[in-house]
Amino acid sequence: MFTDTHCHFEPQYYDNYEEIINKSLKNGVNRLIVSGCSIIGNTESLNLSKNYDNIFSTIGYHPDQAEKFDDEMLKILEDMIINNKEKVVGIGEIGLDYHYEGYDKEKQHMLFKAQLDLATKLNLPVVIHSRDAVEDTINILKQYNLKGVIHSFSGSYETATIYLKMGYKLGINGVVTFKNSKLKETLSKLTPNDLVLETDSPYLTPEPYRGQKNDSSNIPIIADFISNIYNISLEDLSEITNNNIKSVFDI
Repeated sequence: MFTDTHCHFEPQYYDNYEEIINKSLKNGVNRLIVSGCSIIGNTESLNLSKNYDNIFSTIGYHPDQAEKFDDEMLKILEDMIINNKEKVVGIGEIGLDYHYEGYDKEKQHMLFKAQLDLATKLNLPVVIHSRDAVEDTINILKQYNLKGVIHSFSGSYETATIYLKMGYKLGINGVVTFKNSKLKETLSKLTPNDLVLETDSPYLTPEPYRGQKNDSSNIPIIADFISNIYNISLEDLSEITNNNIKSVFDI
């Protein structure tokens, strides 16, 4: 049985949550961690987790929320966490994103650090988004003593070892299956003890379904690809990655 440690379930993505959840269960994915990225997304994530015993929530503000961030937003996030302790297992996805032109680095840093401070205060792990911002992400995380997951990791072996030494696990999704991805070479130098599995659905659908809408039922495709890298069984990978999850999240 597998866990999808990072997926998105906002209404614009799926018409029928129940169908996706049942499909995932049939494919051996018995637990989901739904990630929020905004006030609306956080609310959807929480509502979904309250309705299903096998669904948990991480909530936070994606760096694309930096322009609108203020103290009230932080207070809303803290209250959501405190009032839903049994379901909120981490703060995320949070981080830095320099991919698109027009980003405000200072505001992104302010938002990122405010949420890392909150994670420290509440003793929660974090789920980190980092796109074209590796150096700044690492330098900021080094200022804290937190654990968590580097979401959608696709970097180098050298970058991976830095994150791992800081106590983070690497979130691996469908990118590893892409024909032009070098991630499999990086993973071959690591061990399955360093990884957790995720889909980032509805994005990053694994081969051979790339281009279609992703969902949590595709975790076994990712798992099969990774198990072949390490020459281990799916059962062994399931046990290892679920133990990795327990080392990060209180589930």
